[in-house]
Amino acid sequence: MTDHQPAAGPSPGPGAAQPSATDRIVLTGLRAHGRHGVYPQERATGQDFVVDVALTVDLAPAAETDDVTDTVHYGELADRLVAIVSGEPVNLIETLADRLAAQCLADHRVSSVTVTVHKPQAPIPHRFTDVAVVLTRGRP
Repeated sequence: MTDHQPAAGPSPGPGAAQPSATDRIVLTGLRAHGRHGVYPQERATGQDFVVDVALTVDLAPAAETDDVTDTVHYGELADRLVAIVSGEPVNLIETLADRLAAQCLADHRVSSVTVTVHKPQAPIPHRFTDVAVVLTRGRP
């Protein structure tokens, strides 16, 4: 029995939202300027980082009420993620991704998150399109 299933009464109609462990909110291509990196030049001039997050969230409450307070407000989440990317520098994008994941999991409704941090201007002396780290974190 899920938390959102009524204890008594008629079953929901065919269009009613059913909770799912696979409901997701996906924010893709969030771009922010940061000063992350191992090398002094990366810290001095900074560069753009691109972030993708996929949150596992039960979307049934929001689908039922049509109320933004019953879901993760992705605009507000984007503001918090940009603040992290443009904030205190770290050496590794692995560390940055972990901090972004922790911010996503700060919302109790998020059961897990996959974070991708792209560093398309990484100091690699060869032609490349992108370098990224991908991590998934969940609740214990």
